[in-house]
Amino acid sequence: MSPLLRKPFGTRGKVHEITPASAGWRHVGFALYRLGPGEVAAEATGEREVILVMVEGKAAITAAGQDWGVLGERMSVFEKTPPHCLYVPNGEDWRAVAETDCTVAVCSAPGRGGHPARRIGPEGITLTERGRGTNTRHVHNIAMEAEDYADSLLVTEVFTPAGHWSSYPSHRHDEDDFPRITYLEETYYHRLNPAEGWAVQRVYTDDGSLDETMAVRDGEVVLVPRGHHPCGAPYGFEMYYLNVMAGPLRKWRFVPAPEVEWILKRDA
Repeated sequence: MSPLLRKPFGTRGKVHEITPASAGWRHVGFALYRLGPGEVAAEATGEREVILVMVEGKAAITAAGQDWGVLGERMSVFEKTPPHCLYVPNGEDWRAVAETDCTVAVCSAPGRGGHPARRIGPEGITLTERGRGTNTRHVHNIAMEAEDYADSLLVTEVFTPAGHWSSYPSHRHDEDDFPRITYLEETYYHRLNPAEGWAVQRVYTDDGSLDETMAVRDGEVVLVPRGHHPCGAPYGFEMYYLNVMAGPLRKWRFVPAPEVEWILKRDA
């Protein structure tokens, strides 16, 4: 199995925990909790800022000394309704008590105390179409560059129809050379509909020193330390992924793969 593919290590409680140390990089962290009614997840942010994403279900959340009430609405991520999220700065605590079966994603990166705790969505998050033809997909920008909600984190979720490609044309963001390109580590948390399905993700560099192609199943995570990283959904299987990116600069600038640059220019 590719070292870039991380399978859940359980079915309840914390089922993913990707840290900079375990990923072999410096910035991005990702964890995932699957909770039943009444079950609790709680953490201290320490030196890291966090965006909690209610992927599915509802939970009562307290964080940074405040009661944020019950967050969450959609019971299936494939309802495609805007997510309920919460930004928690470094140096704070958070606690979630499940009201229903729920899936809570914990997106993290180094924090600098530059932003206060705040709710993100569902207001202000709209499903936006991107791409053309079988490269069409639909995006919820949770906290991208235009949303000044975080010190380091960039978070978005993408719905890719069956038979379509996503994160395509292939591109990379693995050099710290702004404004040409920015260095951003990235994780993909994948879901498939129906859940028995699978998708494909390739992570590769121009020189071939990294070239991994993975069959990805429902609930798995792909790490993108560098290189291009397109993914595709086979006919019959709809694909969702939650992206977490972070690096030295909170800006998303990328360079296309040489073999697909003409597609990017044609479809601009």
